[in-house]
Amino acid sequence: MSRTVVLIGAGGQLGRDLTAVWAARRPADRLVGLTHGDVEVADAGSVAAALEPLRPAVVINTAAYHKVDAVEADAPNAFAVNAVGARNVARACQALGAVCVFLSTDYVFSGAGRRRPHAETDPIDPLNVYGVSKAAGEMLVRLDCDRHLVVRSSGLYGLAGASGKGGNFVETMLRLGRSGGPVRVVDDQVLTPTPTAALAEQLAELVDTERFGTYHATCQGECSWFQFAGEIFRQAGLDVDLSPQTTAESGAAARRPPYSVLDNAGLRALAIDRLPDWREGLAGYLAARRTFDAEAARPA
Repeated sequence: MSRTVVLIGAGGQLGRDLTAVWAARRPADRLVGLTHGDVEVADAGSVAAALEPLRPAVVINTAAYHKVDAVEADAPNAFAVNAVGARNVARACQALGAVCVFLSTDYVFSGAGRRRPHAETDPIDPLNVYGVSKAAGEMLVRLDCDRHLVVRSSGLYGLAGASGKGGNFVETMLRLGRSGGPVRVVDDQVLTPTPTAALAEQLAELVDTERFGTYHATCQGECSWFQFAGEIFRQAGLDVDLSPQTTAESGAAARRPPYSVLDNAGLRALAIDRLPDWREGLAGYLAARRTFDAEAARPA
């Protein structure tokens, strides 16, 4: 059965991978990708004008102001996009009878004094403005749209970052590793890095269940950013002078959770937890990146 699926934030890392996955996995669907130039989520009128003519069955909202350090000094804009924008999309979905998918973050948890992965039902207690704004967005989506999927993920990186669309942690590490200088990375923040291609595959399956609620969707396992950097260099075959540092030493403006690993309990309960180990996810990303680079280098 054909349906219209609207993807808000189609130009981002997750948006680009969702576009590719939907075309391959759900060819009967009409996928409409919207960028910031097409819709301003903070403006309810803009959201209604964009969605009402399309009459979508599903709306996937990946729009976010996610520059965590910059957000500390720009709370109004963070809440305009991450909270008010989420509400505007949710209300439009409710009016249209559409499923509202809202992408959230591990940063809704503080991770204080914790070494056990967070379940979907754990109380939220964000440490920074970004986390608070996304937590507010989650609550508003639940309040304003009955048919909602709030999906939290962690440490996202995708090929759109590799193609000059804003970068990601993997690309930053590869650039620094090839520069020949020493690299220092924080070792007191533990999470689960997740490639957007794997998350996109998982979202496509979750949407079709119509089992609404809040879900965690990350790769399996856990590591610190320092350990992730070491694995990036190992898989890329780079010999790098890598050393750990603390979050305090990094000088970051925003506080980060020391432990923000998520437990995909909801996906397991549905027997659809397909996400790989984080090392396998990285290997898949680097392989896709090599293919991307090879295709880009071919003569036209």
